Formats: sequence, structure tokens, C-alpha cells
Amino acid sequence: MEARVVADGLGVRFLFDRQGRVVTSTLARLRRQGGESWGLRDVTFELAPGDAVALIGPSGSGKTTLLRTIAGVLAPDRGRLDVRGRVASLLSIDAGLMPVLTGRENSRLLGVLAGLPRAEGRRRLETVRERTGLGDDFDHPVSTFSQGMRARLGFAVAEQIDPSILLLDEVHEALDHEFRMVVEERAEELVRAGGIVVAAGHDHPMLERLCSRALLLEDGRLARDGPFDEVQAAYLGEISPSE
Repeated sequence: MEARVVADGLGVRFLFDRQGRVVTSTLARLRRQGGESWGLRDVTFELAPGDAVALIGPSGSGKTTLLRTIAGVLAPDRGRLDVRGRVASLLSIDAGLMPVLTGRENSRLLGVLAGLPRAEGRRRLETVRERTGLGDDFDHPVSTFSQGMRARLGFAVAEQIDPSILLLDEVHEALDHEFRMVVEERAEELVRAGGIVVAAGHDHPMLERLCSRALLLEDGRLARDGPFDEVQAAYLGEISPSE
């Protein structure tokens, strides 16, 4: 299936209880108190095969919310989102890893949860192990891993499902230089093969190496969409986002 992401008037709302905790709409109605906040408002864009796109903007601007919505973790409250292709995401350092399980056990479990047949998952275990570069630590509990080791494992596990859409959210910034180059190389290969890469973070030099296009988010709204250098300039205040 050809990779594609289309957002049209996309909106994502968060509801809070009196203690400021995010709750479901059902709990919000039952408690009858609290507030709401829109993580995304009227966001419209389209990603096509071969696109490598950076999400930039200040903290709290909606970058992670947008990635989680594309990944299917969050559901839109308004507008439309059409995602075509197999999605692999690394949206946090832990990336769904279970600390009590080893790297190998996490790889098996997450592969099954992603829809990878058990036999295929077992066949790919050694490849995952090699790509992590963890050596014998691959068979140690994840609770003993550093942040960088967890990020290495999370990326290798995500990659094993052969995604056509890869989502990265700041976790690459926790990687050492050697493995960061591996991530960039894998992402570039995916783009050349007609896949889509969407990366968010504050490491603009890394994002610029990886992405030719950028979306600037401000207060949950799409302020600018265009070539990376132009959008970055807008973010840094060199030109007005509304210009």
C-alpha cells in the first residue's frame, strides 16, 4: 500500500478533571467539572511517498499530539485524518517497553502487538539484536538500561515491522552519535523507497539533515508549511509566520 497521510481540519481535544488530570469524555460528563484544551486546531496538510517532514515549534505547540494522532494513539475530535501504510513510531524513550522483561522478550511482545506473525518475529530476533548494538545486554531486563539503550531497543523493535511510515519524537536526541547516524541512515533509506518520515524535536541541525520540509506548529495550529530552511527561519523570528 502506498504511504500517505492526509489531515483536513484536524482537531484533538483534551478534557481535565478538577485536579487537572486528563480524563475521558465519559468521566468528564460524570464529574461535571474540569476544563478542556485543544491540542490541535484546524490542522490541514498532506504527506506523500518520499516525504521527510520535521515538526518544529515551542514545547506544548502540538508536535507530540500530532505524532500520537498519526500513530493512532489519539483519535481526532474534529476534522479528518487518513493514514495509509504501516506505521512504526518511537514517541518516547520507553516506547511501550516493559521494564521487567528483557530486550529480547520486549522485542517478541511488541512485534506480536504490531501484527508481526510469531514465527516471523522469532526469525527477526537476531537482526533486532544486531541493530540495537546492545550485545549481551539484549538479554538483560530493560529496567537496567540507560535512556540511550532504551531508545536503541525501541527503534530496532519499531523497525522490525518494515514500516512505510516512521514517526520519531525527540527520542533520537537521547542517542549517542554512532546510533543517531544509524537512525538517520535507516530513515533516509525509507524515504528513498517511497516511505514517509515525520520527526519532531528541538535538534534542528539533525532535523535539517533528515528533512527537506517542515511544519511549524504554534498553540496547536499549523502556522507554516514549506521548505525546512524557510519554516525554521519563521520559527526563529527571521520572518513573520503570516508573511
